[in-house]
Amino acid sequence: QLQLVESGGGLVQPGGSLRLSCAASGFTLDYSAIGWFRQAPGKEREGVSCISSSEGSTYYADSVKGRFTISRDKAKNTVYLQMNSLKPEDTAVYYCAIKRVVPTSYYCSGYADRYDFWGQGTQVTVSS
Repeated sequence: QLQLVESGGGLVQPGGSLRLSCAASGFTLDYSAIGWFRQAPGKEREGVSCISSSEGSTYYADSVKGRFTISRDKAKNTVYLQMNSLKPEDTAVYYCAIKRVVPTSYYCSGYADRYDFWGQGTQVTVSS
């Protein structure tokens, strides 16, 4: 059974940090570009970050540049999103998604409609 499971969300004060994980089972992430997206209540889903299968390309939304870092651990078949200096406007449900590509691909996109398979999401709330 193919699964993407996000974890690591929670309640954090402004200025704090969280690390989100996206663990894949039933398939290898070596053949995937992985994106992180978020959706706040009443807003459209937006691309936050992505990383290519080759790890040669990454993308960050302007709103998170310098604060968030995406990485992948191939041995654990997991992708991470380290989120620092969190702001109340970062509050949202965070999703990871994959697009199937070859392992040497530099493909990485911040557009949700480019992705093939999604996790269920994890809530991040930034509040004092």
